[in-house]
Order: sequence, then structure tokens, then C-alpha cells
Amino acid sequence: MILFPAIDLKNGQCVRLEQGDMARATVFNLDPAAQAQSFAAQGFQYLHVVDLDGAFAGKPMNAQAVEAMLKVVSMPVQLGGGIRDLKTIDAWLSKGIARVIIGTAAVRDPALVKEAAKAFPGRVAVGLDARDGKVAVEGWAESSQVTALEIAQRFEDAGVAAIIFTDIARDGLLKGINWDATIALAEAISIPVIASGGLASIEDVRTLLSPRAKKLEGAIAGRALYDGRLDPAEALALIGAAKAA
Repeated sequence: MILFPAIDLKNGQCVRLEQGDMARATVFNLDPAAQAQSFAAQGFQYLHVVDLDGAFAGKPMNAQAVEAMLKVVSMPVQLGGGIRDLKTIDAWLSKGIARVIIGTAAVRDPALVKEAAKAFPGRVAVGLDARDGKVAVEGWAESSQVTALEIAQRFEDAGVAAIIFTDIARDGLLKGINWDATIALAEAISIPVIASGGLASIEDVRTLLSPRAKKLEGAIAGRALYDGRLDPAEALALIGAAKAA
């Protein structure tokens, strides 16, 4: 069970959005590399990074900040935002990204996901961000007409490493993860699912470790870590104890 601390990049800075709205961004650190080092020092073992500008632009926009992070931490980093073609996937993986996350292209170009997952086994994840059950694309600016489950099922035998499922309505609002929808998705497919959007407190971590969430690979924590509502030491100790049990 992995707790992924999140670094969202906007204009080279580490920010958090509310419900994916770029106009509702709070800057938490001017230096993303320092933030990555801080998470490593706290004992986290995997980092979740999103290039928000890239998600809107459809191409990497915060490459400098990402590369700076890769230089200072040794833990694996998964990266999403603006990854829409094989060349970009190959470039990031060769620069040291452990796993790329394909979002918009998974809806618009499922063949790309299948090709990438085959070319880079275990290193391609799909990001499904849902608003009212329907998947949103282009940095959440547009909604599609398909459900997260319909898209996830397309990749059942493609070799996708994980599905990162975000409930946009809760993202950045500290309302707690939408466990019912996330667990229902995890139980309907064989691909591991990572919960995202709204993780608020140690109670969410306890739910993550409960028997009902046993099919999940982990969860992503953002604002709760930055706001101090989630104590990293307490959360990681709880996960460590569960693993040892």
C-alpha cells in the first residue's frame, strides 16, 4: 500500500488547485525540488508529480522543474500532464521517470496507451479523472461522455501498470476520498487502482488500510500534507505497521 505525496506544477512552482480550477491555485513552494527532498526526508517512497500547464497545453511545460526533482531524489517518480505521444513517453522514461501517467490521450487515443504499455512494461499508468462519473480531459477543462469504468475496461489486457482515479468534485477540498466509487472501480477491473482527490486526514489512510480497500494499490495525498492536516510520520507509521502485520 503506497501513500504518494503529490507535487502539482504550475509556472515552475508547487501548487494545489481546488477542483482542478487553474484560477483557484495556492502556491505552497516556489522550489519543487526542495519540496521533493522534503517528502523524501519524511520517509515517503514514491512521488506523484503532475505538470498542470502541460495538461492544458498538451505537451510538457514544466520539464525544468521535473528534471530538477529527478536530480535530488532517488525515490521513483510517476509523472502526468501533457503526455500525449510515444516520443514524450520515451523521453521522460529515459530521463529517469519511473512511470508515466496518460490521461487525455487514454480517452482520445487508446491505441497509444496500448502501444506504450507494450513497449514499456510496468511503466505506463492511466489517469482517469471523473466529474459526475464521466471522465474529463484537457486538464479537466472538458468532459467526455464515457465513464471511468468504460475506459478502464479498454485496457484490461494491455499491460497498464495502474489506474489513477480522481474524483474532481473532491480534489483539493479535503472532503475525503470518494471511497465508494474508487473501490467499485477497483473491484470491477484487474488493473491496480490508486485513489486520488480529497484525501483529508489520517481517517482516509485508515480506510485505505481496511479490508474493503484491499484491491487498491495506494492513494495520493496533496493538500492535507501541505496544510498539516495529515502528519506524514503518523500516516507512514500506520502503513508500516499494516505491512508488518
